[in-house]
Amino acid sequence: MASKRSRGRKESRTVGYAVLGLGHIAQTAVLPAFVNARNARLAALVSDDVQKRQKLSRKYGVAAYSYEEYDECLQRDDVDAVYIALPNTMHCEYTVRAAQLGAHVLCEKPMATSEADCRRMMSACDDAGVNLMIAYRLHLEPANLEAVRVVKSGKIGEPRFFSSDFSYQVNAGNIRTQRETGGGPIWDIGIYCVNAARYLFRKEPVEVSAYATSNDDERFEGVPAGMSCLLRFDDDQLATFNCSFAASATATYRVVGTKGDLCLDQAYEYQGAREMTLTIGDRSRTRRFGKTDHFGPELVYFANCILRDQQPEPDGEEGLADVRVIEALLRSAEEGRAVKLQPFKRRARPEPRMMIRRPPVREPGPIGAGAPVAE
Repeated sequence: MASKRSRGRKESRTVGYAVLGLGHIAQTAVLPAFVNARNARLAALVSDDVQKRQKLSRKYGVAAYSYEEYDECLQRDDVDAVYIALPNTMHCEYTVRAAQLGAHVLCEKPMATSEADCRRMMSACDDAGVNLMIAYRLHLEPANLEAVRVVKSGKIGEPRFFSSDFSYQVNAGNIRTQRETGGGPIWDIGIYCVNAARYLFRKEPVEVSAYATSNDDERFEGVPAGMSCLLRFDDDQLATFNCSFAASATATYRVVGTKGDLCLDQAYEYQGAREMTLTIGDRSRTRRFGKTDHFGPELVYFANCILRDQQPEPDGEEGLADVRVIEALLRSAEEGRAVKLQPFKRRARPEPRMMIRRPPVREPGPIGAGAPVAE
């Protein structure tokens, strides 16, 4: 699905990225990761913060643009794709604009904050003949793909239950606490739990229910502090998870089958090592996965999709699959009832062969972008 402009890039075998949005994740994880992506280059930066533009432009030796100059940036000959790391509610507009200018799009999750916006993004990219990938970094990560392999192999038998907790204390004033920017724990971290349940069960939920908590915490502006959620799949498989911006840091999941279970600690984080414990009957084995770069593999994988004219696995449909579930969970919490989901067929799932391993990168001090996690 390569655009006409990027097909010419096949001669150099590299893809030029513009990075849009220079917040904490972009500065500390995305920009440093280009050293791990031989088939990708940082070509431009886009931000409305003058200080960030000036300092990061000098640091990385690339041109920088304001949001108003976004179209001008994407019309550069050396820009083939854009990495969108903006607030959630801005994903749709800037994806559609990029597609209309022939640029491929790698968009942070959640893809958008409504099913309707997801479909607009997909239609725009389809109409323009460009690739759309949602930044599901765990679809390329060694420990999570090993979990996929183990569950698929039948070692734990038929998977019956999935449970997960993902939480941390968020800093007051962070955009994740604000409704107008698409904040709230379900969009930012609960999505990892939804996605993991889907790729481990390898199917879509048919009914969901949820309960939201506020804890009377003044940090949160129209969004819950935490949510407890239940997803029901066919064959009576169940997934439960808790996500919170007002609890101690945790990031684990466990999938229980008819013969055994698998537990992955630090399952969703990108800054440390992981530990997997596989229990079959009365025997347990623990395996440690060292720290790796999660963002370089995304750049590499998407660049390969562009250069080879292939569809990425975590495409717009994958983003839509999570968003529709999250919308239903929010509706359940608001209305106090279970919500049934329409049938949804997924074209592809993450596979062990997708694994890309890159060494960790040094995390630089960010400019004008505080960490979301409270000290």
